[in-house]
Amino acid sequence: MSFADFSFDRRINAGIKSCGYETPTPIQHKTIPLILQGHDVMGLAQTGTGKTAAFALPILQKLLSDHSSQRGPRVLVLAPTRELAIQINDSFESLAGHADIRTNVVIGGVGMGPQIKAFDSSQVIVACPGRLVRLLAKGSVNLKTVDTLVLDEADRMLDMGFMPDIKRIIAKLPAKRQNLLFSATMPNSILAFAKRILVNPQMVRINATSPVSSVKHLFYKTQSSQKSLLLDDILSRSEHQSMLIFTRTKHKAKSLSRQLANSGHDTTSLQGNMSQGEREKALTGFREGRYSIMVATDIVARGIDCDRITHVINYDMPNTVETYTHRIGRTGRAGRSGNAISLVTQDEIPQLRAIERIMDVSIEQNSICGFEAPENSRGKLTENAVDPLRKADGRRRRRKPRRAMASAA
Repeated sequence: MSFADFSFDRRINAGIKSCGYETPTPIQHKTIPLILQGHDVMGLAQTGTGKTAAFALPILQKLLSDHSSQRGPRVLVLAPTRELAIQINDSFESLAGHADIRTNVVIGGVGMGPQIKAFDSSQVIVACPGRLVRLLAKGSVNLKTVDTLVLDEADRMLDMGFMPDIKRIIAKLPAKRQNLLFSATMPNSILAFAKRILVNPQMVRINATSPVSSVKHLFYKTQSSQKSLLLDDILSRSEHQSMLIFTRTKHKAKSLSRQLANSGHDTTSLQGNMSQGEREKALTGFREGRYSIMVATDIVARGIDCDRITHVINYDMPNTVETYTHRIGRTGRAGRSGNAISLVTQDEIPQLRAIERIMDVSIEQNSICGFEAPENSRGKLTENAVDPLRKADGRRRRRKPRRAMASAA
């Protein structure tokens, strides 16, 4: 199947070509016809499956087919984080690059004035719930013209406590509208919510927990007090292009990024305490290659879209299988291979085995002598250990002398 089979407007086809899309992904293949037919849709798909284009393309087609002169937004997309909202808006703008369709993003951290004006001139609004609720409460905007609602990353919005805000927003929407809900997981709370807002929905499910086949899974067993030194050793051996490192907390993301930078790495971080300008600067620098390493927390990392990521490192193990799937979905994309490396303590071994069992994937153990025993602070690979970072010719990259990192435990 090709995009030509959807009979899109020529301006949309031009946008598809400009974005370099060639063949619809499974989520696009199944979802686009349903949206074009006017169905409510509940989509279960993980990051990296082409989900944004799956709803953006048919929405743009509908806007071009309807020549209404009514002012005000026709489409409202809700996303959990600023980064994801910006990413979705960028996708709409790219796909609509040859069409006269205006889109805008409504997020916190920036002035409200331009966002209020955007409601009069934009057909598509991509918003974070918190900022939109504030604008509605002030009476600055209204949603009376919206006929399509998209809830993206619904599970994450629930985890972040946005459900009350979403309910307030929905109360301001016209009763007659098309509803599209996308989520990486489908817990009972999301199912119950979907039943309240979706009308006779069509379910599309795309490999919710299947691993990306192009990703190699590895783990190192270590102690919490040795993680930063182990990471330093791994980095010295890897031939990474772009690396994404996950931590559980904002404080650790910031401190670990600072330690890596002090050790000579081109490193930035992405965490919730940063201003919007700082976040955008970090994301742009990472995407363009000015930073080869980004340290991030799970929530803000939802907006990271970079096909150049060769390694994902779980500095802190994720709490759920779904989170592990989201993290590793950042590498092995666009036909490239990737590596997912986890630093695992003894207490986290059962969690690792659960990930293997549920995802039906083998996570290979690798050893570096010295990082399992408390008396040694550094070490080298044991003779019988498999080193996945060794070059193809068997030689190891010469290590550059630099200061050792302080422990981040």
